[in-house]
Amino acid sequence: MSNCTERLYNGIIKENPTFVLMLGMCPTLAVTTSAVNGLGMGLSTTVVLVLSNMLISMLRKIIPDSLRIPAFIVVVASFVTIVQFLLQGFVPSLYASLGLYIPLIVVNCIILGRAESYASKNPVLPSIFDGIGMGLGFTAGLTCIGVVRELIGAGAVFGFQVLPIADISTGQAGYVPVTIFILAPGAFLVLAGLTALQNRFKRSAAKKGKKVPESAGCGEGCASCGNSACSGKVFPTGNEKE
Repeated sequence: MSNCTERLYNGIIKENPTFVLMLGMCPTLAVTTSAVNGLGMGLSTTVVLVLSNMLISMLRKIIPDSLRIPAFIVVVASFVTIVQFLLQGFVPSLYASLGLYIPLIVVNCIILGRAESYASKNPVLPSIFDGIGMGLGFTAGLTCIGVVRELIGAGAVFGFQVLPIADISTGQAGYVPVTIFILAPGAFLVLAGLTALQNRFKRSAAKKGKKVPESAGCGEGCASCGNSACSGKVFPTGNEKE
């Protein structure tokens, strides 16, 4: 069970898809105009991630290597279709807000990346927890960005008006929304700000001698990667002798 706990910690903190690995940037920047949209997209992706990890892990010894990517896409697309129908039937407002980005979950690099690097090489239970950890990390990232953008851009959080809006026609004083934050440039500004804030906390903790989690994601090339999720696979660099 310690391995399962490690997978949760890895996805939420150590290798957070949004703030550490910088994966899934398309939905991160596009749908986080509000906290509800960020939470909805995050949870939808989490469901697909957990179910696809589970099924791919169960079939890992059956799927041939030459067909693994097409097989992964078919599995992910099947679960995305189910989630899309459920959202359309039970949460039509959220379905309308997310729009095209729901079917685009099929090609989300987080889902395909975890299927390729972890679920296809590990047992079912750790793969499920890996999906839960990565999904919750992605959900937390999207929700945080959505909260900041909605609060600054509209003075609200989860649709509830937190800051009274100024009314020029009546002369009522109040908060003047910075509408750029609910537009496309605002997504980049908030993502950059939250990432910088996280890095600042890490540096402060490191200066105080506290242990700071380091990402085990790829950054130096596959041949030198120490990530256990890659199962020690070393890819050819072109300089090997026959």
